[in-house]
Amino acid sequence: MKIAVVGTGYVGLVTGTCFAETGNDVICVDIDKAKVDKLSNGQITIYEPGLEKLFLRNLREERLLFTTSLEDGVKDAAIIFLALPTPQGEDGSADLKYVLGVADHLGRLLKSYKIIIDKSTVPVGTSDKVHKAISANYKGEFDVVSNPEFLREGVAVDDFMKPDRVVIGTDSDRARKILNDLYSPFVRQGNPIIFMDEKSAELTKYAANSFLATKISFMNEIAQLCERMGADVDMVRKGIGGDERIGRRFLFPGIGYGGSCFPKDVKALARSSKEAGYNFRILDAVMDVNENQKLHLLPKIKKYFNGDIKGKKFALWGLAFKPNTDDIREAPALYMIDALLAEGATVHAFDPEAMNNAKMQIGDKILYGENQYECLDGADALIISTEWNEFRTPNFLKIVTALKHKVIFDGRNLFENAAIRELGFYYESIGRSPAIPAHSK
Repeated sequence: MKIAVVGTGYVGLVTGTCFAETGNDVICVDIDKAKVDKLSNGQITIYEPGLEKLFLRNLREERLLFTTSLEDGVKDAAIIFLALPTPQGEDGSADLKYVLGVADHLGRLLKSYKIIIDKSTVPVGTSDKVHKAISANYKGEFDVVSNPEFLREGVAVDDFMKPDRVVIGTDSDRARKILNDLYSPFVRQGNPIIFMDEKSAELTKYAANSFLATKISFMNEIAQLCERMGADVDMVRKGIGGDERIGRRFLFPGIGYGGSCFPKDVKALARSSKEAGYNFRILDAVMDVNENQKLHLLPKIKKYFNGDIKGKKFALWGLAFKPNTDDIREAPALYMIDALLAEGATVHAFDPEAMNNAKMQIGDKILYGENQYECLDGADALIISTEWNEFRTPNFLKIVTALKHKVIFDGRNLFENAAIRELGFYYESIGRSPAIPAHSK
């Protein structure tokens, strides 16, 4: 099939590349000429494991093309995916100006039947608005479909190529048949393509992300309780995760969720609920817990240093909101950095992939290490904020040699208390009692 993908951000680039991988001819459209030039020349613009290999192969085979012209992009396409930003407004609502702006432009370009698909995460009722915007300038046949993405940063290629399910919102039999054919190569193992109405599909994405965010915040509340009662959150997590009604995933406590989806989607659903006349109280609590959790380590740090961290230097491992991505949007590390700097401390940070994005946003307010050990030199303590695999089994001798004090504050529970205690570290984590060596200060 001939497919156009409007927007070459995270969702758009993964979507376009993966559809090209199954033999479709895909042209991606973006108004950013510099980005289009880079992509056309084989320079991938996001970090996502496994994506670059597919991207280069399909670029080489000319199944994947890029343009700044919406007209050129959509003229031969049977299906047009809208993978556009929906930035969060001050009130938490999703801003649809980019989606509706492209819809208006499409209404001036369409000359025959096409399927226009909302791939971006959009509020309930957006498909109706897109349909209205196109209809204002085009009176021919077309269908607007909701097809939300469920891509997890770090494993997005696997999520797209082998989805748990594909959700498609449409009342059109014509669109349903075409999209069933489009997605059939991705569900050969029997995972479902779930057809529903457009509004239900739009709500499904918000409901899924909000539920997962709720599980995270619930476990962070359990971790708070464990610290006060002397229980071990890891044992509790295993105990409840073995219940198949609950499941093992998204039960890991930490310093809060971040990224481009959970914070924005939870706020957007809460806002939409209020507009519908319903107070979604659980989501209010989820957001409140998450905000507080981002700085959960700060009182522990200040307590260890007798309430004063002015002039202290902290090594920080991890800037991305999660491992295997360079995305720092709403990353807990950024909140921790701001809090430490406000207290008069200095920060020397390292992240395997997110350094450039952090430099663009933070600038020279902090120092950046060439590797995870360089930033330890002369630091008073190590703070861990992202669970990258290379942080899980570090060279502890290098850590001991570089740090002023054998002190670690771990926001992702990477190490076992007993093991870290034997190494002589003072170790604070989430939902577990501190590991305090006998010779601690």
